[in-house]
Amino acid sequence: MALRPDWPVPDRVRACTTSRRGGVSRSPYVSLNLAGHVGDDPGAVAANRQRVIRSLSLPAAPVWLRQVHGTVVVDAAGAGPEPVADGAYTSRAGVVCAVLTADCLPLLLCTRAADAVAAVHVGWRGLAAGIIGEAAAALGGADLLAWLGPAIGPRAYEVGEEVVLALRRAVTDAPPEAFTAAGPGKWYVDLYALATCALARAGVGAVYGGGRCTFADDRQFYSYRRDGVTGRMATMIWLEST
Repeated sequence: MALRPDWPVPDRVRACTTSRRGGVSRSPYVSLNLAGHVGDDPGAVAANRQRVIRSLSLPAAPVWLRQVHGTVVVDAAGAGPEPVADGAYTSRAGVVCAVLTADCLPLLLCTRAADAVAAVHVGWRGLAAGIIGEAAAALGGADLLAWLGPAIGPRAYEVGEEVVLALRRAVTDAPPEAFTAAGPGKWYVDLYALATCALARAGVGAVYGGGRCTFADDRQFYSYRRDGVTGRMATMIWLEST
């Protein structure tokens, strides 16, 4: 049901990304869809969320966000129900930060002291607008570790010239391999490479994860680009009590 990040964080930091397997949703959302905005039966979504809470022994229900591809990062402990934001952070034990994705990049951040964590939804619009820097700043901007969760890979993420121009303006030090020509006016984009550059600019050099393509693995992951109408996985992070 879930993948665990492989990164050197203290034991009190808990995190995971759900797969698409192990739930009750029917086609085309088979089966562990956790998003309520994609057309799935609300009862199935609620049941799936309860399954995740129980099976992963979460300390509380996740703070679900209403994601809008922006740059707002909220304090999950005081955000209220479904705040409009694309990232959440907390320094309070037992508060579960979560983002929903099906090709966009789920990014987790943690201080080395394990006293604050964050979950961030990074699509191309948020990346171009600076959400990674906003999230790092919310955690103090220093001594952070990052983990890049499953996202659409660089051989599947095809975009037009306008997207490439926006990303080049935002990530001026992007490596050449972050953009590969795919035909007239079309490019393949490496979200992992661009996010790593944006993290470095924000002072985060300890970056882990990456390389799990949602588009390529239809058994484990939802992919909006591949399927159109589909579900969403959740990437979550929280602090256990010391």
